[in-house]
Amino acid sequence: MTHGEPPVAVVGIGADGWDGLSPAARRAVGGAEVLLGSRRQLELIGAVPGPAGGPVERIEWPSPMLPALPGLFESLRGRRVCALASGDPMFHGLGATLGRLLGPDRLHVVPHPSSVALACARLGWPAHEVAVLSAVARPLDQVARLLAPGRRVLVLVADAGGPAAVARLLVERGWGPSTLTALEQLGGPRERLVAGHAEGWAHPPGEPLVLVGVVCRSAPGTVALAGVPGLPDDAYEHDGQLTKREVRAITLARLAPLPGQLLWDVGAGAGSVTVEWLRAEPTARAIAVERAPERAARIARNAARLGVPSVRVVTGAAPAVLDGLEPPDTVFVGGGVGAPGVLAACWAALGPGGRLVANAVTLEGEATLGEHYRRHGGSLTRIDIQRAAPVGGLTGWRPAMPVTQWVADRC
Repeated sequence: MTHGEPPVAVVGIGADGWDGLSPAARRAVGGAEVLLGSRRQLELIGAVPGPAGGPVERIEWPSPMLPALPGLFESLRGRRVCALASGDPMFHGLGATLGRLLGPDRLHVVPHPSSVALACARLGWPAHEVAVLSAVARPLDQVARLLAPGRRVLVLVADAGGPAAVARLLVERGWGPSTLTALEQLGGPRERLVAGHAEGWAHPPGEPLVLVGVVCRSAPGTVALAGVPGLPDDAYEHDGQLTKREVRAITLARLAPLPGQLLWDVGAGAGSVTVEWLRAEPTARAIAVERAPERAARIARNAARLGVPSVRVVTGAAPAVLDGLEPPDTVFVGGGVGAPGVLAACWAALGPGGRLVANAVTLEGEATLGEHYRRHGGSLTRIDIQRAAPVGGLTGWRPAMPVTQWVADRC
């Protein structure tokens, strides 16, 4: 849109409709020539006279919505537009989408209390102590990343079947004793709260406008998994091709996941480094590259079970399969480090400030790391791990294979 056009008003609306709007929100709606919203939102607003006293043009959001937005707003250039959004438009909502499309300086946002704020008020939960996760158009498996004894979680779900789906996931993951509360139509005349436990959840689907409050409780024998790197090896399905727990923790410390960064995990094996990169920084992204199809499928299963289903798994042999992938911020090479051209291709893919971490356990792989260390600098470290194990009737130290690790930052 061109400079000087009227801003797009983005008005949050709750289940209480027009009655719940603030004076500022009512002015934004009443001053619009065009009102955009879902059918439910437009019905909640009711009949609103336009700025000239006549009816306001009403347009339902197209479906699919995102691809159609640029053309829709192009067609409305020069007109006063008000877009209706659920609750707080900037909290998992429409405001963020329009900010990316139009630019934040083109928006005038008038928030309504979010469903999360209303849920915390109804449940008596301090909002700053609650983990919030959106499973609207996102995999529900994400919930598994947040499971911890006593943790309070609010899950934004897509429809009336959401509470039952959350209950099933908790039971499958060993958290069946968790308490669930389905909070329907918050703030509206049909508001209702339904509570129970994940195991035995038998409530039929209710209103589609619902979110789920969870107080996490584990079943006997379920091991809670922390967000810090170094999960137990048996947390993963694997065939032996796994970066072991202690080496994995050291490796993740050197990879240093940061918000929004993209990792290439080349020769990903069971995907343990990818999984813990994403568990450590939920806004980060990852591409796991694995040449063996059965291992690639295993990576996807591990990622889903451990709460990071967003990982992209690419099946094929490096370096050829790396061509065309989005350039990484960070690269980890754990499998096939000695394969011709792999390290060179990964190093070339990094931009300034990018980091490469590579582990080797063979003499050939170690020689490759030494060559790149001499060429590019960085640090070279030998990691030796020993574990106590039975020796006859006594106990002794059993060494694991030493790991050589090269770390380098691209200038």
